[in-house]
Amino acid sequence: MIAVFKTGVRNQGDADYLMKIVENQYPGYEVNFDLEDCDRVLRIKGQEIKNKDIIALFRKEGFMCAVLK
Repeated sequence: MIAVFKTGVRNQGDADYLMKIVENQYPGYEVNFDLEDCDRVLRIKGQEIKNKDIIALFRKEGFMCAVLK
């Protein structure tokens, strides 16, 4: 399963920080950002991705995150 999110992440340092948090919380997920895209896209590949949990995790860290349709 692949989930795609629009985020408020603006720089690579924040992206790296958030990738580590997601990977620690959800071992086995493959996480990457496309900060060149206007939506600053986050892609997560893994089993049973819970969109609400990912969004809550980002909000807790102070970043906007929404499912990209």
